[in-house]
Amino acid sequence: MKKYWWTIAIIIAVIILAYFLINNNSSDIDEQTAKCIGENSVLYVQLGCHACKIQEDMFEDNYQYLNIIDCFYEKEKCSEIQATPTWEINGQTFSGVQSVEKLKELTGC
Repeated sequence: MKKYWWTIAIIIAVIILAYFLINNNSSDIDEQTAKCIGENSVLYVQLGCHACKIQEDMFEDNYQYLNIIDCFYEKEKCSEIQATPTWEINGQTFSGVQSVEKLKELTGC
């Protein structure tokens, strides 16, 4: 029974930590930085992708400045994409939700 409670406590702690890490990154983005990231990358997303929504929420209103390809509607452009969200930056792909700081570093913004 103790293992059960420890497992639940660890899961809750991980969820709380992930929440704070994601929300901490969202406040750093401004319009100019979002435009710079959008000009130097491609973001592959897909309709119904929960992780893609998390990535979108990090950019808040500045999400519109990103260079986005929705693989649900543009399947032909996503033949090399294994998962969404995926960022393509300088010829390399980065799968999963990326922090704003990491995207700044990768794009030079």
